Order: sequence, then C-alpha cells, then structure tokens
Amino acid sequence: MKIRPFQLGLAAVSALALAAVTACSSGTAASPTPGGAASANTNPVSVLIGSSGEAETTAVTAAVAAWSKQSGIPGEVKVASNLTQQATQGFAGGKPDDVLYVSTDALAGWAANKSLEAYGDQLSNKSDFYPKLVEAFTVDGTFYCAPKDFSTLALVINTKLWKDAGLTDNDVPKTWADLETVAKKLTKGKVKGLVLSHEVQRLGVFMAQNGGGLVTDGAATANSTQNVEALAFVKKMLNEGGAAFNTDIGAGWGGEALGKNQAAMVVEGNWITGAKKDYPNLDYTVAALPAGTQQGTLQFTNCWGIAADADNKEAAKSLVEFLTTTDQQLAFAKAFGVMPSVQSATEGYKEANPTMVPFIDGAAYAQNLPAQRDVSEVLTELNSKLAKLKDGDPQAILEATQGDLQAVVG
Repeated sequence: MKIRPFQLGLAAVSALALAAVTACSSGTAASPTPGGAASANTNPVSVLIGSSGEAETTAVTAAVAAWSKQSGIPGEVKVASNLTQQATQGFAGGKPDDVLYVSTDALAGWAANKSLEAYGDQLSNKSDFYPKLVEAFTVDGTFYCAPKDFSTLALVINTKLWKDAGLTDNDVPKTWADLETVAKKLTKGKVKGLVLSHEVQRLGVFMAQNGGGLVTDGAATANSTQNVEALAFVKKMLNEGGAAFNTDIGAGWGGEALGKNQAAMVVEGNWITGAKKDYPNLDYTVAALPAGTQQGTLQFTNCWGIAADADNKEAAKSLVEFLTTTDQQLAFAKAFGVMPSVQSATEGYKEANPTMVPFIDGAAYAQNLPAQRDVSEVLTELNSKLAKLKDGDPQAILEATQGDLQAVVG
C-alpha cells in the first residue's frame, strides 16, 4: 500500500514543546501521579520509532524529553531504518527497546511469541481510546497496547476539476448511484472521474459500505455476497470508464493523480496533506465516502508496544500514558498530521483541522482489515488478483481468497 508520509516544516513543531509541557500539568487522561517517577526503578527508557520524517522525529523526541523532565527518568528516542527487523533482533537477543511502534500486522506474531507486554487493560485512559482502535490491538480477548494515532479513508475531490464540470456542493455523492453518475460527468479526455488503488487497502471500503468484510466475528467471510457485490460495482465503474486504477494512468498513488489533474476524485487517507508538498497549487475538498447499504471506511493504525523484556516496564507505561494524553495527542496532530487516538481530543482536532473532519468522523464506522498472524501474505495475494479486476471475476477472486484466509484464521 502506498502511504505518503506527512511532510510539514519545523515551524509546525515549534509549538510542540509548549504543548507537551502543558500536557505535563493538565492531568488530562494522564497517569495517577503526573510529574513523579513511575516507580523506584529509574532505568532509562528507550523508544524505537519508524518515523515518517523530520517533523515526526522532532515531535516524539520533544514529547519524550518532556516526560523525562516530569518523571526524572531518562528517555531516548531511536529512529529505525527497518523497524520490524530491528525490533525482532532486539526481542531475539533479549535486549529490546522498552517502547516501540507496533503495526496491526506485526502484533499477532509478536504477541504469540510473547515478545510484547499485554498492558492495555492497565491503562487509566483505556476508555478514552476509540473502540475500533482498541479492537485493532486486541488479541484473543486481551488488549495489548495503546493506539498511537490513526488514519481513515475518505473521498478527496479536486476542486478545480469539480468546478470546471459545473458541479457544486450539492453534487457531492452520498450513494453509490451518485458516485457512478458524478464520476461519468467528471470523466473527460485524460481526466478520470474516480481513481483508485487496486489494493484491498482501498477497495475494501466498498466491502465495508455493503455490509461486508474479509473477517467477521473471527471467521473468514471473503466470499460473502456483500463482498462479491462490492467488487462487481467497482468492476462496472472500471469498465464503463468513470473509474480507473492509478497504475493504469501512470500515477504512483491517489495524491499524484489528483495533483496532476488526472483524477477528479480519489479514495485516500488524511496523509493526502503530503500531496501539497509535491503539488502546491492543488486545491482539494474532503468528503465522507458515499454509502452503499451503509456508511463504511477503513482505518490504519499503530500502537505503543512495550517489550516483555523491557528494563523498566512501569516507566514505559507511564510514558505511554503521557504520550496519549489529550494535549499531547493534539500536539502530535499539529506537528505531523496524524489523528488523535483518544476521543477526548476529537473536538479539539476538529476545531484545528476543519477541512479534515470527514476523516475523523469516519472513526464511527471504520473497519479494521484482518491482522491475524500470516494474514499479510493472503492480502498480498488478493491485491495481485485485484489488479486484474477489470477483466476478472469478483466471485472467483474472492473464492480463492476465502480458502487462503480460512487457512490463516481457522
């Protein structure tokens, strides 16, 4: 999946230290003893991150420094060149970093081999996280780690091409039928009305909007009627010409297609802000994805994992609670564009980012992609089949995926 990192200047981070210090004293969703050491153990806490760029690295470093000043426990931030590889080596060698970014697709494997501490249920702010984010980091009924932040998908519209086609705010599609109609009206010459990635990480929104999904209540449901209908709808749009895959028009991702005026609409996440760096003249509007039988989108997230062999687990938990306070979450959002994982920060985020509201509103109906151990291989194989959807058979594609998925989820 092509996900572009947020690229914001250091000016966006300049307020972070102040915000972090404010979070130290606010007590919002913080640990029971803010400002004090997490425990008698004063061993330093190391934090391994996979950074999207300088803004994120600076922001996390400033936040950890603020926590260290408050707690009296040294903290160090390390930027991984290959986080999964470095973390795995640390786990295997018995000397892992205390706190680290953990993706949903890595969680199940590391939980199974007992590399991670299951501390989620011990958090004082557990109830503040969006429920679907808690679900994403729950394995066999155990909530492992605090969601760091998250992204959802929405409909991003090229404002110029929209106006050129004579469309107004009243024409923003609310249903699949609307989407089909508007996409045809926007398709002209080299411009496609709707440009999509062929990956399930984008096309999966149509399954969610039709009441489907690859895994339901722990069982593989790839070949459900809802999913077949969803892919059949996408195939119809591709063949009628109102939609195209980004690879078919020579664009690396939706943001490029939008920025080059090749696409009037794309399905992308809140990382679309990064397209402004490459295409500064791009003007876009964000809207909720149109509904099929219901509203639906996908979400993507990481958590703050704590190593089972961490030298200072209590301090690590204290740090995580600090990093997920309302104020600190809003500081991260301002610094490098992510959305807060705690519900107490929602209104503050909306006030600061009014154009991004459809993304965070999607949390109410977002769906997680399956993240069972070894499921990534199934999704990779599915994506290779989806690339040929225009000439393929949705039923056959999903039947093959059903077999693969059952072997993984049981």
